[in-house]
Amino acid sequence: MTQYNLCFFVSDLHGKIDRYEKLFVKIEEEKPGALFLGGDLLPHSLKPQKIDNRVITDFTTEYLINRFDLLKRKMGKGYPSVFVILGNDDARSEEKHFIAHSKKALWHYMHFRRKMYEGYNIFGYSYVPPTPFQIKDWERYDVSRYVYPGCVPPTEGFRTVESTDDIECSTIKKDLEKMAGNMPHGKSIFLFHSPPYKTNLDRTALDGMTVDHVPLDVHVGSIAIKQFIEDSQPFLTLHGHIHESSRITGHYMEKTSTSIALGAAWDGPELAIIKFDLDNPEDAERELL
Repeated sequence: MTQYNLCFFVSDLHGKIDRYEKLFVKIEEEKPGALFLGGDLLPHSLKPQKIDNRVITDFTTEYLINRFDLLKRKMGKGYPSVFVILGNDDARSEEKHFIAHSKKALWHYMHFRRKMYEGYNIFGYSYVPPTPFQIKDWERYDVSRYVYPGCVPPTEGFRTVESTDDIECSTIKKDLEKMAGNMPHGKSIFLFHSPPYKTNLDRTALDGMTVDHVPLDVHVGSIAIKQFIEDSQPFLTLHGHIHESSRITGHYMEKTSTSIALGAAWDGPELAIIKFDLDNPEDAERELL
């Protein structure tokens, strides 16, 4: 495997500095050509943290950007191409920093964007279907305005920035149609935060739970993303969001005809890195550190 073919995929680090530091060590050691960051990268509620007894009040600017900048300076030409999206737990108010440092070549901010890498079209998309949580910056209706029992509609809750979209009429399904258009998907990689519905990657621990006597679905992924994968058969899709899924199902990979889906979310204390060959993602392996 060449440097440019080796890829790392991580997701749902939620501002855990110990996991980030393990990731940076691995990047320096193995020198992947590309790093994919699948969202939920920041601490919950952007709470202050400590590094070496120093209080960090802004995780994005004081830690994440500085740490990636240091890694880039240390690695020089060996620094990987970094593709990043945010997730439903990440405040959209932080998006401006990711966009600004995308322009400075620290990484490629990918939400609703396309970038070529080694002959592959890379796409990014952050939105997830409605959840029970109150922050709605990165939530959309899925294929219709139906909301599962226990979940809060995107029109409710709160946002850290005002939406410019028609929230009531926007859906993940419409977004995917607009984003991908008529692009050929055979050489495409889609970096999603949400997993596809009813797969190995979206299984929750909601067994036997009800809301108002209505049983909850244990699968909470996106129907629109599932349909998109089945219809378009992109070469590879990358997903996060549901931490416990691979523990429950025993799988972090889903195969659909010619398409491979990988899930990097993990609910253990370790850093989970999905390592894959760009041309042979079906041989992907997960390392827990």
